[in-house]
Amino acid sequence: MRILHICPASRLDSPLAPACLQYLGHQVERLSLDQLRRADTDSVTADIVVADACLDLSLAPAIAEVVAQLCLAAPIIVVLSEGGLATTSAKWNVSDIVLTTAGPAEVEARLRLARDHHRTQVPQGATPWGGGSGVSTTGSAAGPGGAQPDSPSWSASGPWTSAGEPMIVLSGALRIDETAFTAHLGERSLDLTYREFGLLKFFAMHPERVFTRDEILFAVWGDDYFGGTRTVDVHVRRVRAKLGKDFENAIHTVRYVGYRFSPDSAAAHGDGAESGTDEASGTDEASGTDETSGHEQPEAESNEEDVQG
Repeated sequence: MRILHICPASRLDSPLAPACLQYLGHQVERLSLDQLRRADTDSVTADIVVADACLDLSLAPAIAEVVAQLCLAAPIIVVLSEGGLATTSAKWNVSDIVLTTAGPAEVEARLRLARDHHRTQVPQGATPWGGGSGVSTTGSAAGPGGAQPDSPSWSASGPWTSAGEPMIVLSGALRIDETAFTAHLGERSLDLTYREFGLLKFFAMHPERVFTRDEILFAVWGDDYFGGTRTVDVHVRRVRAKLGKDFENAIHTVRYVGYRFSPDSAAAHGDGAESGTDEASGTDEASGTDETSGHEQPEAESNEEDVQG
């Protein structure tokens, strides 16, 4: 990943340890904000911009404007101290913020999420990133209000729900119909509960993106759910089981982060890849065991009254 690291005044003036980005194996270029302002449009390229605003909070609202003037199509992550959180504003037009206390694993996760989310915002007609299976849905080229769908290769041919979501989602052999409340894998109908249906649809609408358990819980269960995130693991395990051995490995466990839906991985299942395994160590985080002690955890949170789809 090519990272443009912007510092307040000097290239050596960065609170975020430069070694952190380098240890993660990325190509890092460091410039001060003044150097970036003087740069030629064609001379600056990056997959993501990391701006350190700890020593100078005025950099945060300024960085997006400078990046736009350079026609640099890259998401922006702003680094703040804990005291700077109170100043955050949507007017900054940045993708994410990260604290100086963040470790390498969190920094890497936020970099990947920002990059991948930005890549999915490809305008209709542009070359989609990644190729592969992609996702197509019925719906106009843009959703209600002109919002672009969250996938690079959505088709344009049908209705949208009142919430601005497509009524039909296609991802490889998977077909999810919101109006009929059905899900099919090839010719096989999937017998899903209400919550399992919502979870699978959420994954299918956001392929190749890593989501934390909290993000999944908020998106699928809603902000009025007061249970813990372990219910996400339980439901992921159930959905994997219903997808079957040929497609269960499409839902990847990303250790210490959450889950990623990769429909292309299902096609590679015959190559010996273990389904639903942790990408770092090969362990299954959705097994319902405690990550520190290995003891089985109660599944009381998952025993909610699900409506059969």
